[in-house]
Amino acid sequence: MPPEFRNHPGRRPTREVQTGRTAIGGKNPVRVQSMLTSDTMDTAACVRETLGLVHAGCEIVRITAPTVKDARNLESIRAALLETGCDVPLVADIHFKPDAALEAAKWVEKVRINPGNFADSKKFNIREYTDNEYAAEIDRIRERFAPLVELCQQRAISMRIGTNHGSLSDRIMNRFGDTPLGMVESALEFARIARDLGYHDFVFSMKASNPKVMIQAYRLLVARLDELDRAEGDWNYPIHLGVTEAGDGEDGRIKSAIGIGSLLADGIGDTIRVSLTEDSEHEIPVARALVDSIVRTQTNFSPWPFDPFSYTRRASQRLEVDGIPLGGPELVRVVATQSTWEKLGHKLEALGDYKPEIVLEKSGVVEIDPRDSEAVARTNSSPTPLLVTVADSCDLGVIDAFRQLASVLDPRHPILLKDTFSPGGSDFLQNLLVASTNIGSLLCDGIGDAVLIQGESAPGQSLRLAHNILQAAGVRIFKTDYVACPSCGRTLFNLQETTARIKAATAHLKGVKIAIMGCIVNGPGEMADADFGYVGGAPGKVNLYVGKTPVKFHIPQTEAVDRLVDLIKEHNRWVEPAAPIL
Repeated sequence: MPPEFRNHPGRRPTREVQTGRTAIGGKNPVRVQSMLTSDTMDTAACVRETLGLVHAGCEIVRITAPTVKDARNLESIRAALLETGCDVPLVADIHFKPDAALEAAKWVEKVRINPGNFADSKKFNIREYTDNEYAAEIDRIRERFAPLVELCQQRAISMRIGTNHGSLSDRIMNRFGDTPLGMVESALEFARIARDLGYHDFVFSMKASNPKVMIQAYRLLVARLDELDRAEGDWNYPIHLGVTEAGDGEDGRIKSAIGIGSLLADGIGDTIRVSLTEDSEHEIPVARALVDSIVRTQTNFSPWPFDPFSYTRRASQRLEVDGIPLGGPELVRVVATQSTWEKLGHKLEALGDYKPEIVLEKSGVVEIDPRDSEAVARTNSSPTPLLVTVADSCDLGVIDAFRQLASVLDPRHPILLKDTFSPGGSDFLQNLLVASTNIGSLLCDGIGDAVLIQGESAPGQSLRLAHNILQAAGVRIFKTDYVACPSCGRTLFNLQETTARIKAATAHLKGVKIAIMGCIVNGPGEMADADFGYVGGAPGKVNLYVGKTPVKFHIPQTEAVDRLVDLIKEHNRWVEPAAPIL
């Protein structure tokens, strides 16, 4: 049987893990952190960027340590920061190099290791492991990992066991597949080794660029930890949340809010990092606003009105609303008020795919409070399917209210989702985060056949927000989809400039997914569901991928965007951009 997932009213109780001056978990607030984009060997740049992050409200700062040489320079960075009076906890980010981890652990308050590549190199080998062979692999990992655990114990520093969907080991891939279960088991292998050595000062993360995968992996992790805690005790470790390679601009903020916000709303998460392909200081206000905007769910559903571990869209029946089909297998539709339609009337044709589709006042939608048993019974007795939503007068949180509605409403009735029951918010970032968290979370639960944005009053912005949430949640595609990692010291080209150039050349390719990766750490895996990939291979050189297969190597960066366009054309995915409407 699969483990039980229970949402936790308030926040999931966890043990406290000390990281320098800052404690994570327990009764502490949700901590906000970020990662430097500067070269780790450039001490002055790292210090400047760290001070800027701390000034912006960052509580924990991560720095990549790709080599032993980089790890050694963390001593200089720490010393220079202390000279300024800054003692913010530093985290060394480690991939591939156990020796770099051992060096870094001498100078920082926390070490992040990736179970997928700490003791393994990715070869994409396909083989069957016998139980004895698998046990031997665990012994090999123990031999590589134990020295770091022991050093962390000696120095009283913490660790993050951070699984990435894009970099699971061949061993995990062959036994569990590229799945949330594989992500969880990968982390638990390392956690068991740490526990065997008496070390408990660690947190978990389950990052993915796809919010659905990320949400499912964290839910499965928490369910497994709760199960182990009941059986063995002492498995209540804190959780670090993040959507990796979220991208930039509104899209990056929306995708982050869907993944991080939905889990925070369920009481999961003790520290967060919003990963944007922008200067790192821009991540902090978004993370702060996201934490402040969360309304935690309060209801424990038994059974849940959806499968928390895998995505299945709620099985409503198809109906037509003012000539537009929705429900069942139809697209999730965008609803707008009559007022919005009138304000946009002069430019509806120019909106293309971003037009509203249904007028709220003409939709015949039935509004009920899901706790009103008479209203629910009356709706369920209808001989034909009805479009149903939660009434604005409902005093439940949005996610809680729509989950309750889905649990009591006959499945044949399609559901219209709302972002808020209090229309007309004044701050656009806040409106974006609330709408993305509430509607995006429910869409990832499989709930919802149409969406209505009420919090953002500007007509154009509200429509753009609705369409971008549908795209980020993976339920409807309106434009090119980009998976773009945040910059860090491993990055081999300017990610912001490169992402802008690629978008300028390809933004008209509706339905094409392009991954833009600064280095190879997460490249092949995070590109598993991308159509094409642009990956830093060496300084000034780029490798191009089709799916997760590299096909073009060592292309000069000055030519790489044009070569990417050529590759898209070779695979018959290119269309010429439409002429602008004058």
